[in-house]
Amino acid sequence: MISLSLLLDKVRWRASIVPACDQGEPAMNAFYEHHKDSIRFGYRCFDRILLNGLIQPFQQPERVIGFFDTYRHLYPVSRDVLRGAADRFQVWVKKQADKWNAPIVEAPKGRRDEFVEPYFRGAHPDRVVVILKAREPARIMTAIGDKNTNRWHLQIADRWVVQYNFYVNDQRWGRMFVRMCPYLPFSARVCLNQHHWLAKRLREEGIDFQQCSNAFLRCAAPERLQELADTLTPQDLSSCGHKWLPVSHPSSPRQSAIRPVASTGCSSHRSNCATT
Repeated sequence: MISLSLLLDKVRWRASIVPACDQGEPAMNAFYEHHKDSIRFGYRCFDRILLNGLIQPFQQPERVIGFFDTYRHLYPVSRDVLRGAADRFQVWVKKQADKWNAPIVEAPKGRRDEFVEPYFRGAHPDRVVVILKAREPARIMTAIGDKNTNRWHLQIADRWVVQYNFYVNDQRWGRMFVRMCPYLPFSARVCLNQHHWLAKRLREEGIDFQQCSNAFLRCAAPERLQELADTLTPQDLSSCGHKWLPVSHPSSPRQSAIRPVASTGCSSHRSNCATT
């Protein structure tokens, strides 16, 4: 079972403002000065928040060899062994999709947010609503060697492989997704959006608003909107990661015995929004 250890308390969240000209005038200030007579309200919040997860022991080839030797009684770790692990993951995904009644579909060439919109209509909270399957870049464990002599060594390499994006209607965060790579070392990414999180908080307090994708066009209490945006904490992110990473990856008693820990880094995009 994958457990999650977040280091977000050490992450410093800050808004980065790019100079608009050689004199160093902040871009947001220039926008404000030009449009201030038309601005009804402004707010600051995070837009997209990415939690990158990994299983620490599986980052080292020697520990992957030790895992398969101890818990799977397989040695050496060949290309077929690694491929078999990925195949079992994909079989598990198909079984879980049937259990969740969540279709597995090929990712579109266009915007995925628009593509998954129909699947979220009427979706119950805390449910996987659709799984997008897409060929995307990932760092995976590869086996280099010779089948005839059955001698292999492992190394991490960049490859384009099929990955699964679990789109979830989370009770606290609303729309989000978890991307899982079926190949060792099973890298993961949790993608959150504070606009969806804020929409949940505004509904809880009965505040009227209008949301358009990644912006609020109207809010009956803009000061409260900013107050709510400022209440987001690392624990809000940690709890979401703890909740959905285990759901998005198979586990077995043997896997649970070594208790691999997924440590994550956090990157985010800060939004400074002004509504006219």
